[in-house]
Amino acid sequence: MPKIKIIVVDRTRSPFLKEGESFYLERLNRYAQTQWVEVRPSSIKKGRPADGILTREGDLIFKRIDTRDNIIALDRSGKVYDSVGLARRIEKLSLTGNCLTFVIGGPLGLSKEILAGAHEILSLSRLTLTHEMTRLLLLEQLYRAFTIIRGEKYHK
Repeated sequence: MPKIKIIVVDRTRSPFLKEGESFYLERLNRYAQTQWVEVRPSSIKKGRPADGILTREGDLIFKRIDTRDNIIALDRSGKVYDSVGLARRIEKLSLTGNCLTFVIGGPLGLSKEILAGAHEILSLSRLTLTHEMTRLLLLEQLYRAFTIIRGEKYHK
């Protein structure tokens, strides 16, 4: 069974998004051993440089990554797949046996160090999405990918 780790900055505050996350995490657990990891956000204060905030959050993220993890950072500058293409990519990466570690930043995104250290950068859309919405969309697409890989029907 593939291993998936999803590292996110901060907790999800919107109740409807939190409910959606729980829904898709439960479904995803049928196909992959899934771990949800929340790291503490740095406080965003006026006059505090964004680079310093991102670097601090990046340091906390790196502490949760194993050296064998296949790191996939989410950023709107990343590669965009359709659902079948993403399923094929996940299937190929799963064959390595390494944990697929998806990293979603906070409101300011991800540090340059995280993006540079990632094996891949993935975009779910060219649109700008909130970091909380990105979590739900990623979970849904991962679930969809596994149903595609297994040739199962995805309910409409």
